[in-house]
Amino acid sequence: YRLSTVIIIVLVNLLIGSPIFAQAYEKISYQAVIRDTDGNLVANTTIGMQVSILTGTAAAYIETHTPTTNANGLVSIEVGGGTIVSGYFPNIPWSYGGYSIKTEVDPTGGTNYTITSTSLLLSVPFAINAKDAETADTAGVALTAQHVIVYTAGTGIDITNSVISATSLSTTYTVGDFAQGGVVFWVDETEEHGLVCVKEDQHTGTTWGDINDWVSAEGNGPFSGEMNTTIICSKSTSGVWFPPAQICSNLIITEGNKSYGDWYLPSEDELLLMCQNKTTINSIAIANGGTAFASDYYWSSNQGGIAWTAYAVSFSGSCSSYANDKDEEYYVRAIRAF
Repeated sequence: YRLSTVIIIVLVNLLIGSPIFAQAYEKISYQAVIRDTDGNLVANTTIGMQVSILTGTAAAYIETHTPTTNANGLVSIEVGGGTIVSGYFPNIPWSYGGYSIKTEVDPTGGTNYTITSTSLLLSVPFAINAKDAETADTAGVALTAQHVIVYTAGTGIDITNSVISATSLSTTYTVGDFAQGGVVFWVDETEEHGLVCVKEDQHTGTTWGDINDWVSAEGNGPFSGEMNTTIICSKSTSGVWFPPAQICSNLIITEGNKSYGDWYLPSEDELLLMCQNKTTINSIAIANGGTAFASDYYWSSNQGGIAWTAYAVSFSGSCSSYANDKDEEYYVRAIRAF
């Protein structure tokens, strides 16, 4: 077993400064529920525990225990009654305050302690007026301590209702990764989401669409080409054809035994991002059985300023975009968001 969850309840009965009770009550009752990585109780199992009382980072007292969990996975020990490693429990000057309790657990019963936690011991006076009894040698000051352990989840860890479990690590991407059905050419600030283009062209020369039909596809920037493509395709009626948008919308690509069908015609800005990274895209595409970009124009999904124009980006030389006539025949390469 590996220890997955530790729920700790501490009840402290400390009577210090009183010679009447000092010998009888200098113990801390300590209980823990032990679970495995699947959240199942570790029942009827001997575990190894080491408990330290710390002042700052120094250990004032250390002891070990080898208790056995019960049928409910519960283990109970008395701190101050274990096998002493160092220090002497009755000599701990509790009145100074500022103490922490450190617990280390080996769920296999040995001394390979794989779970460690440290928390402050918070004390509350039982009798408020006892603070004035500085000369009363027989004045007993009863302290009740609460031990609250707060676990902070690290990378790949989830803590819900005191249950610690592993989570799936987020996948991050960089430009040039061959993933998500093609070649990654842009990622956002989280590096978990971005844009990917197909490894080869979908057409080597087609018109944009009806030269006289105005289409309100004007969104620009990352992810905007998807809505542009939807708007363009919704304009398709009998006898009206918008080849680049419809080719991309109907595309299904299978890579790595997974099929992707949410491709679209890139916006002007998305095309410019592709062009700026064309050297990297070409190299990765060719290495994975694809082809390089042509030194020619590629259609975007952006309508031009007038009905008979749409924006295209030149992939020859420096990347630049132009509002060209829709009846020009240009290349098409689809992209998708992830």
